[in-house]
Amino acid sequence: MADAPIVLLHGFYHGSWAWTEVIAELAARGRAGVAVDMAAHGLLAKSPLAAHRRPFDPAAYATEPSPVAGIGLDAAADLLIAQLSRAGGGNPVSVVTHSMGGAVLTRAAEREPALVSHMVYLAAYMPATGTPCLAYPSLPEGSSNRFMPLLVGDPAATGALRIDPRSPDPAVQDAIREAFYGDVDPSTAAAAAALLSCDAPLAMVTDSTELTAHGWGSLPRSYVVCTEDRTLPAPLQRLFIRQADAAFPANLTRVVELPASHSAFLSVPGRVAELLADLP
Repeated sequence: MADAPIVLLHGFYHGSWAWTEVIAELAARGRAGVAVDMAAHGLLAKSPLAAHRRPFDPAAYATEPSPVAGIGLDAAADLLIAQLSRAGGGNPVSVVTHSMGGAVLTRAAEREPALVSHMVYLAAYMPATGTPCLAYPSLPEGSSNRFMPLLVGDPAATGALRIDPRSPDPAVQDAIREAFYGDVDPSTAAAAAALLSCDAPLAMVTDSTELTAHGWGSLPRSYVVCTEDRTLPAPLQRLFIRQADAAFPANLTRVVELPASHSAFLSVPGRVAELLADLP
């Protein structure tokens, strides 16, 4: 439906707030956008108790089991499917996703392809069939990422990929900005970092989705490669595209390259909206 809203799904640690500027830019171009929270994120986020205790105990923070441990792709897809159904009134809508939101969209679209008219992966995980997202950062194409060094504690013990966005250590704050907000205005980057949640469920990156020609593989898809990304390096983004096109050669990915870092929705929201405005 041409008048259906574009649904916007964020990535790990963020929330629907991440799309505020893009929504405004879409509105200026006559398109409605609706941002939704991913499971265990945004208004659905939960933190370990140690995150709020004072004095702060780094050892407790690094070892406390996560309250969102065990939330995997099926639970996240359940929520997204409900959000898509509500946004489109049961009719298909275009969906734009970022970073780890890509794995959630992939699972939801495979399960309910009738709810999706077009998928846009903006510097997002677009995992190959049967491949968990956790397999990618260690590949040669992803090994230069600046994200993995942010992790606190042992994910296998906490059940989460935990970061410390509230750390007073300038080196930690610099590392977060370097990973997520390389070309974002410093004041905007600082404000965004202050809104980040600390836990992302490990199960979301260890789960995988079996893709089919009548499910995910049947849907039109676009990929926006953010060439300056330091969390999902551009070679890794291009690997996702090659794998998808090899699996479904009759339904190739439309590719656009954008000279932006990981959070293009904050650094160049007008350009992102321009790319999205003509979606069906």
